[in-house]
Amino acid sequence: MAVSDALLAAVPRSPSSGIKALARLGFAAIGVVYLLMGVLALLAALGQRQGARPDKEEAVQRLQEVPGGSVLLGLIAVGLLGYIVWRFTQAIRDTEGKGSGAKGLGTRLWFVASGLFYSGLALYAGRLALQGRAGKGGDAPQSLTAKVLGWPGGDWLILLVGVVVIGIGLFQVYRAFSGRFKSDVNASSLSATQQQVVYRAAQVGLTARSIVVALIGYFLVQAGQQSRAGAVGSTGEAFDLLAAMGPAALGAVAAGLIAYGLYMLVQAKYPVLRGI
Repeated sequence: MAVSDALLAAVPRSPSSGIKALARLGFAAIGVVYLLMGVLALLAALGQRQGARPDKEEAVQRLQEVPGGSVLLGLIAVGLLGYIVWRFTQAIRDTEGKGSGAKGLGTRLWFVASGLFYSGLALYAGRLALQGRAGKGGDAPQSLTAKVLGWPGGDWLILLVGVVVIGIGLFQVYRAFSGRFKSDVNASSLSATQQQVVYRAAQVGLTARSIVVALIGYFLVQAGQQSRAGAVGSTGEAFDLLAAMGPAALGAVAAGLIAYGLYMLVQAKYPVLRGI
């Protein structure tokens, strides 16, 4: 499936399908971002893009180089906003039936956090689409961390956040090998062989993504332990660390992120959208 086809397939056909269409466009946009990020990381592992950091913003920026790049960037921005809308819908309307207990509220807050995670990237893609340029927000995490470290007990709070982020990464591994992710794709239209390919891609992709998330959590732990905002890192720093481990480590994670991107494109085409 071509990238543009995957994105355009999710464009709303009628007002009544608006939220579902936004969710699908969101899945597709995330899939494209991870696909591009994985390709950039793989090229870096092969020594083809020395000095280029394969983070999310760099991946989005590469779309400027393809024909119709501004349109694709606009679709990416709208798609990421659509994903945020869908996550907020899940939280507010409790589409997953999690309830109002402590565990349910925690899960619904996670939906909100998961959506907001892509807000900065959505803004970045939108500015690129409209203006052709946009300043990267690479210093934002360090600036925020510096403020928190200035609070009483701020170093412990940053350390705690790092541990939580590592836990999120480990939970992604659990989702990958427990099979819980299978409920994210409506596989009724897929053959048994196709289902196996999709599920294996999801397992590999979720595992690779969990490594990147866990590394970001590790950076936060280091920042808390050292009381040093400069120790904080995002996706780009995670790839830098993987590159320092050798091309095999970077290449393996890169291939996994490509698999995750493809899985998200499949989810965009065959989504499971409850409660709407």
